Amino acid sequence: MPFPLKSVRATYPALADGHAYLDGAAGTQVPQTVIDAITTAYRTGIGNVGGAFPASHRSDAIVAACRAAVADLVGGRPGGVILGPNMTTLTYRLARALTGPGDEVVLSRLDHDANVRPWTQTGATVRWAEVDPVTGELPVEQYAGLINERTKVVAVTAASNILGTRPDVPAIAELAHQAGALVYVDGVHATPHGPVDMRALGADFYATSAYKWSGPHIGAVVADPALLETIRPDKLASSPDTVPDRFETGTAAFADLDGVTAAVDHLACMVPGAGSRRERLLASMAAAEEHELELFGALIEGLETMSHVTLYGKPARRTATAYFNVSGHTPRQVAEHLARLGVNVWNGHNYAWELTGLLGIRDTGGAVRAGLVHYNDRSDVDRLLEGVARLG
Repeated sequence: MPFPLKSVRATYPALADGHAYLDGAAGTQVPQTVIDAITTAYRTGIGNVGGAFPASHRSDAIVAACRAAVADLVGGRPGGVILGPNMTTLTYRLARALTGPGDEVVLSRLDHDANVRPWTQTGATVRWAEVDPVTGELPVEQYAGLINERTKVVAVTAASNILGTRPDVPAIAELAHQAGALVYVDGVHATPHGPVDMRALGADFYATSAYKWSGPHIGAVVADPALLETIRPDKLASSPDTVPDRFETGTAAFADLDGVTAAVDHLACMVPGAGSRRERLLASMAAAEEHELELFGALIEGLETMSHVTLYGKPARRTATAYFNVSGHTPRQVAEHLARLGVNVWNGHNYAWELTGLLGIRDTGGAVRAGLVHYNDRSDVDRLLEGVARLG
């Protein structure tokens, strides 16, 4: 069935301001149900977890529901869902727990810096997987020469946050597992753009951020609970030693966790259907991906016809994310011009530090990024194209 775009857009109050929100790759707007869930949590009364009183019991339930929701979204198990303030913080924590001097890690220049710098700063030896600067592809073949018996972790993105490239993660994971290495997948940019099955990807760890898929600013890393039992992170002596609690530092933002559950439920209900939440998520996100890629075809086709536009990357499999420069204008000038027309886009390196360095644009302002998500429509694309055409 067609993606019910009109009804989906109606659930997002922020879209009523008339702007074309093409900044989804940096963070999405939230539906009313998420706003209501967070508000209700505070209005009802919540306390810290583990207490003897009802407000504490409500927080216990919120945490459990959030773990179950994230597990359904990515195909994991609730007992392996680590929650935290953001993916970067959690990745730093796990990198320190998993690697150190004497270990080797394999990183890719396709990745967001949040899946690069935490690993380089543990003292482990780094081996680099390189990107084809023309296509934006991450060739799998090179990994056979990078992974060896000393490799502890292979960290790779499921989708580039600027080029949209979807590398062949299952093939990379297979090579890693043959050598006994763990695979840490950054799914922050991939998760909003289609169905996720972390087991099919071969991910031992799958990282995601709720604010990229219509939720609040909460991060999560999902792993097999049995694997987490083998890892001993630094923690307070007085904090729980159970899994996954021992990976979570400090007191959680309980109301926001309720918002995460509401966001997953929203994604599961975008397209009418039956079955478990996991089954509905797979169907709904598949429909959303089809809708996004149809719009993206029009966006790319329009940009390609403009002689004053330089597009970066042309991967075979990608998310609906365009990265481009406009001749005679800095990326910031283009973003400001589009903002005056009511079109929101990002400019700069967007934390793709290694990749923008490889492309030779990191130190000259990066480029303009337009990222489509499920609530975007054709008018958003047309307004962007008309705005860029004016700069020619």
